[in-house]
Amino acid sequence: MTPDTQTATLSQRLSGSGLRPTPQREVVYQVILSKRDHPTAEEVFDRVKARMPGISLATVYNCLDALVQCGLIKQVNFVREPTRYCPNLHEHAHFHDEASGRIHDIEIPAEVMDRLRALLPTGFAATSVDLSFRGAAGDAPDPPDSPA
Repeated sequence: MTPDTQTATLSQRLSGSGLRPTPQREVVYQVILSKRDHPTAEEVFDRVKARMPGISLATVYNCLDALVQCGLIKQVNFVREPTRYCPNLHEHAHFHDEASGRIHDIEIPAEVMDRLRALLPTGFAATSVDLSFRGAAGDAPDPPDSPA
């Protein structure tokens, strides 16, 4: 996605959610898209601060909330750990490497997602599926980051 496309998508999504595009939201979104490593809010803040020295941590949190609200990024939560942010909006799982702390996107084939949804009791309908794996990555090479 080119920077112009990112800005247009951001503006459309924010406007559609009743929010206005701001330079702060744009920079936060660009930072998350530029390095797909599932950063925490504090990591986003550190990266944004290099581009916008006057930005506050509270503003970064507000920007992240706005981006989640309008569906441009997703929150990734692990028990007893800070929330992380993921720009991959396709259905996928996450692998949390407990040794390094890194989070990797794991693509799940559509037929597997369909089978998971089929496990729900009659009358239940999932609007999303959050699937996480925890463990050690071992000697395997880092999986490539997934496109948004």
